[in-house]
Amino acid sequence: MYHNEFRSYRRFSGKIFINAPFSRLRTDLLPTFIDNGLQPEIGLEGNDLWDTPQQEFIELAELLNRHGLHCTLHAPFHDLTPGGFDREIIRVTREKLTLVFNLLPVFQPKSIVCHLGYNNLKHSQDLNRWLDVCTETWTPLLESAQRYHVPVMFENTYEHAPSIHMALLERLAPLNPKCCLDTGHILAFSTTSWENWYSAFLPHLGQLHLHDNNGSTDQHLALGQGIFHFDNFFSELQNKEELPIITLEQRSVEDVLHSLSYLARTIFAP
Repeated sequence: MYHNEFRSYRRFSGKIFINAPFSRLRTDLLPTFIDNGLQPEIGLEGNDLWDTPQQEFIELAELLNRHGLHCTLHAPFHDLTPGGFDREIIRVTREKLTLVFNLLPVFQPKSIVCHLGYNNLKHSQDLNRWLDVCTETWTPLLESAQRYHVPVMFENTYEHAPSIHMALLERLAPLNPKCCLDTGHILAFSTTSWENWYSAFLPHLGQLHLHDNNGSTDQHLALGQGIFHFDNFFSELQNKEELPIITLEQRSVEDVLHSLSYLARTIFAP
């Protein structure tokens, strides 16, 4: 299914990844990825990590490998507080994050994308304490990722500006964390421009999450269907010696195809 539609993008589809919730891979998406040579960014959210037998993860990793497909992992973020103040919630957060980092030797992903869980309304009044707890949470996980040579990408989500990421990256600098720049989240949640995010992230930029919206909500639209200035953004990217890992974060096959068409006319133009 969709084989003819995806065929024209084969020349660069191996350079990008496409958002794929693990629950959807289990139910309906996996044949589309396998049949069309698409590489998933496997989202592990909700109860996926609590309820899924390890053997099922192993079988999925082996199947992707047999078809010559790489993947990235998207760590869980809903309900988690890596820098929280309640010791039991912190404990459960760390337990769940450890479960996903334990999958690194199984999938051997090209990256693992993580979220800070920062909330300006809750955490700004005691930022140093939040940073202390967050550093304690991420240090052993980053050490684990280093053992398996998997880069850890911290993604912007609800943060208003890049200063929070920069403060945490400074504390974790010996472990060399990277940044994942999410274009849709800048529009929906940030109070500063994409240029400021890009400039701050650039020395650490390892991955992009590309999706669009109208500036008010996180719609995950196809590229060019919202108001993000992708042409200007891609012009800046052309100055890099090597493109970061690219993940498309649309919610339908049709929107993924639309975004692939947009990439074919811009950063992957012949």
